[in-house]
Amino acid sequence: MALEERQGAIPADHGAPAGAHGAGHPSPKEYVRIGVILGVLTALEIAASYAGVPGGILIPTLFILAVIKFALVVLWFMHLKFDDRRYARFFVMGLSGAAVLYLIVLISFRVFLR
Repeated sequence: MALEERQGAIPADHGAPAGAHGAGHPSPKEYVRIGVILGVLTALEIAASYAGVPGGILIPTLFILAVIKFALVVLWFMHLKFDDRRYARFFVMGLSGAAVLYLIVLISFRVFLR
């Protein structure tokens, strides 16, 4: 066994492009593009909250923008769009469980009856 192998040397392909390790993985340029999109969506959320938009329109707008940002982060930065579907299933199962638990807590505190 060579000395580099025993010391955990970095593999020869460590400088390979992002697409070389998995089919369809995004390039650094795409990560920057998604980051810019997330920044623009955040700016829209801030602008909407300071613009004096009525609450009946503001809350659904902010919720929709938050869901879009959540999906972008999960799909690209957590790689769920590019990895095995089993990872996405585990994520969705955990997210569903958390949402159900949250609803149970809200119901137990009678939030919906006020």
